[in-house]
Amino acid sequence: MKKIFLAALGLLAMAANAQNPQIKTVNGTLEGITEASGVVSYKGIPFAQPPVGNLRWKEPQSPNNWTGVRKADHFGPQAMQRYIYSDMQFRSDGKSEDCLYLNVWTPPNAKGQKLAVLVYFYGGGFQAGDGSEYRYDGEALAKKGIITVTVNYRLGIFGFMAHPELTAESAHHASGNYGLMDQHAALVWVNKNIVAFGGDPSKVTIAGESAGSMSVCGQVASPLSKGLFRAAIGESGALLGNLSPAPLSVAEQNGVRFATAVHAQSIAELRNAPADSLLKWSSRMGFGCDVDGYFLPQAPQAIFNAGKQMDVALLAGWNSAEGGPNSILGKSEPTVDNYKAAIQKMYNDRANDILEAYPAATDADVVQAATNLASDRFIAYATWKFVDMQSKTAHKPVYRYFFNKRRPIMANAPAGTIDQSPGAVHSAEIEYALGNLPTNKVYAWGPDDFKTSEIMQNFFVNFVKTGNPNGAGVPKWDTVKDGKFMVINQDAGQQPISDAKRYAVMDSFFNK
Repeated sequence: MKKIFLAALGLLAMAANAQNPQIKTVNGTLEGITEASGVVSYKGIPFAQPPVGNLRWKEPQSPNNWTGVRKADHFGPQAMQRYIYSDMQFRSDGKSEDCLYLNVWTPPNAKGQKLAVLVYFYGGGFQAGDGSEYRYDGEALAKKGIITVTVNYRLGIFGFMAHPELTAESAHHASGNYGLMDQHAALVWVNKNIVAFGGDPSKVTIAGESAGSMSVCGQVASPLSKGLFRAAIGESGALLGNLSPAPLSVAEQNGVRFATAVHAQSIAELRNAPADSLLKWSSRMGFGCDVDGYFLPQAPQAIFNAGKQMDVALLAGWNSAEGGPNSILGKSEPTVDNYKAAIQKMYNDRANDILEAYPAATDADVVQAATNLASDRFIAYATWKFVDMQSKTAHKPVYRYFFNKRRPIMANAPAGTIDQSPGAVHSAEIEYALGNLPTNKVYAWGPDDFKTSEIMQNFFVNFVKTGNPNGAGVPKWDTVKDGKFMVINQDAGQQPISDAKRYAVMDSFFNK
């Protein structure tokens, strides 16, 4: 009887191992989880050493090795951050400075294959976000035959503070951009390890939304990441135009102001401060990317102008209502007179140029005109600049989209509720693009939403697999050089580019 019992235990262990596959990475063995769909997930994989203690405000260090089998069955901690955005729903293992973990989803039976890989960077203004968010889950796209990876990176003061003392101690005479270097370290990890998961390191595409898209632009611009990916997807954001990063000297002075405000005499004192205290103290200060002279040897705009960025295929675009009309009109009614008065106040002697590029002939035109202007001022123009410059100074194909599928009303909205949004708001496309509408219970998704999601997923998956979004079952999509862009909704189709005047005017303010 004892022998039978032990044999049964052995069979159970074999079954468990079959369900929980193991792979050997450069740093040690991982045990993943086979999801109900057959997709295998590996969560909470360290791709760098914990950036704590003396490693706070230093570029990420190669990960430590481990012995035995590391369970990759849950997400790692999220980066230090404040609660800012209500639409961020995390599944992370708490919050910690020890946050440099990534997550991998592979199709069934991926081992031994040479599958294309998508590496996705989250958005959140470089202040918030996490690779565990439901909307970034990689299972849906993995079911379509690609490997998907989400990456954590340092945020806010921990990821982007520059300071003269940090610059002086750096071997590269640079400071700031630690979060961007975290992403780079994750790409290095993917390059070294993705074969073990069934991926092909020569078929990596990076992608992201908002700050994630700005990150994509930064990686394309940086000489450090050359050769680590072959294509890029940018959803609403770039480090160009009005979103160009500050010079190192300006970023350093921002760090000095912070240190002075908290009465810290040195970086050593700041490194000894508890992470929670730093997070609290920095709540009223903004920390973002800078032209550090290392990760970004020049301003991204100069890099793109000179054609020094990576020559990779690019698929990028933005949403129809990235900004709302109230950011132009304030509390005023949407009338032509109020619109003209607002533009005059904002642009003074350039008001007529703006009114010609963003016309409103009647009161009925005002909301759309103001939405277009608000969207461009916020993030659409910078994304256009990414598309425009990559198509002009690189040689690989560039594809531009315009996402205008409005979200439906909220699932618990009272009967008769009418959607008042002027279009597809900032970040609304993420669940559609990554196939994660079912994970968002806030909205009453309908057939048109799922049709739009299927189209957008297929565009993305085709692009990841081949560097071209075209394929069976999706509308034909020509490049920017063909003068076309793709409108993405349930009736997706191409349109001729017709907004050149808008962006020429915007360019006149920032392309100097």
